[in-house]
Amino acid sequence: MLKNFLPNEHVDSVYDINPLVLKDKGIKGVITDLDNTLVAWDKPDATEEIVEWFQLMNRHGIQVIIASNNNENRVKLFSEPLDTTFIHSARKPLSKAFKKAQKEMNVKKDELVVVGDQIMTDVLGGNLAGIHTILVVPIVETDGFITKFNRKIERRILKWMKRKGKIEWEENSKDDNS
Repeated sequence: MLKNFLPNEHVDSVYDINPLVLKDKGIKGVITDLDNTLVAWDKPDATEEIVEWFQLMNRHGIQVIIASNNNENRVKLFSEPLDTTFIHSARKPLSKAFKKAQKEMNVKKDELVVVGDQIMTDVLGGNLAGIHTILVVPIVETDGFITKFNRKIERRILKWMKRKGKIEWEENSKDDNS
C-alpha cells in the first residue's frame, strides 16, 4: 500500500524536467499540478520562467495539461494565457482527471508523466492510474488549509520511507523539526 506513495522520480522543480530526457523515455505528455508545483499557491499568474518552460515543452512536442484540485476560476485564469488545456476540481488522487488528460492528449499511459508537489494527491493519483510520477519540492512553505493537513501525513510517510531506504533524497530540515 505505501508503495503507492513513492514517486518514480524526485526533482527540485519543474525546471529540472528536461524535454529531451522525456522524449528519450518515450514521454509525449505531462500532467502537472498547479499550486506549489508551477507557482506559489497564492500567486495568480505564471512567471516568465514558467511561460518559457511551457514553450520549451511545446517546441519539443510534449503536451502539457494542468490538473488541479483548485476551482475553475483559479485554474482557468492561470492556464488561458499559457494557451494550455486544464482540468479544474480534479479531485486527485481519484483517477478521473488523469484518464481525462490522457484521453485529451491521445497518448498511452506509458507516454505520460504526472508532476506535482504532493504525495497525497499527485503521486498517489498518478501511481494508482499507472502513470510515471515526478515529485517536485513545493515552491513555498505555506499551504492552504487542506494541504497543511496533507503535508503532516506526507511527512510521516516520507520519514517511514527514508527509514526503510525507499527514498534517497533528503527532506528539508523544516520537515524534520515538525
